[in-house]
Amino acid sequence: MADEFKGVGIGLRHEHFDEILETKRRVDWLEIVPENYVDIGGRASRILDACLERWRVIAHGVSVSLGGPDPLDEDYLRGLLRLCDKIEAPFYSDHLCYSAIDGIEFLDLLPLPFNDEAVEHSAQRIEAVADRLERQVLVENITYYATMPGSHLQPGAFVTAVAEAADCGLLLDVNNVYCNAKNHGRDPMTMLFELPWERAKQVHLAGHLEEGPRLLDNHGAPVVDEVWAMYRALLEKAGPIPTLIEWDTDIPALDRVLDEADRARAIMDEACPGWEREP
Repeated sequence: MADEFKGVGIGLRHEHFDEILETKRRVDWLEIVPENYVDIGGRASRILDACLERWRVIAHGVSVSLGGPDPLDEDYLRGLLRLCDKIEAPFYSDHLCYSAIDGIEFLDLLPLPFNDEAVEHSAQRIEAVADRLERQVLVENITYYATMPGSHLQPGAFVTAVAEAADCGLLLDVNNVYCNAKNHGRDPMTMLFELPWERAKQVHLAGHLEEGPRLLDNHGAPVVDEVWAMYRALLEKAGPIPTLIEWDTDIPALDRVLDEADRARAIMDEACPGWEREP
């Protein structure tokens, strides 16, 4: 397993299980959705073990509900800790949102109100999750389609306040910024740098779906040129942040996903010359 976590990775998806271990193309690292692996055996576990022999693997969750009202699922967090230890995850990332109420899982990432109460509540839960997992937590800026009642902060200011209160890192999803900006009548580049980009330890890039005037963050298409431009601007300012290509719906052949990874790496080469030689 590679000791370094840098460059451009892809998500480990079951659609690519037959291809990933055979590919001769460059893969810098892999990202898994831990909900598919925590205390689960079978083929997925065997593929993960084989991948760990070749690549660094990190975990990006979707269900801890960092901003939610329900108590944290302690049993799941214990399993998640075992998985993070197994893959030697340098951190754990999840979304700054809520996804369950009264034990009902919505299977969606729902926005919090952008206010001081939500900042304090989320920060306390993020600190608790970091304590349980014995590693830093990164929060991801989500796509939101409506501003919740009670909001008085701009979304970038909200994420910044949470990150500062919890002293956590940021997983900066550039496509989410772009979709939010277009859906809410904002300038994408302005919204990008309103986030606490100095705390970013990972970047996500993905495609989206145009549904009339609305952009839907479906991770089912190539990255658009405007998002590539934002990504380049971010790297020029922040340096070579490890970057993931997300492709989670309408998943093409592995080579097509790796083509996107190659493009991201080429931009990183241009924006941050010599990044591969950096320790």
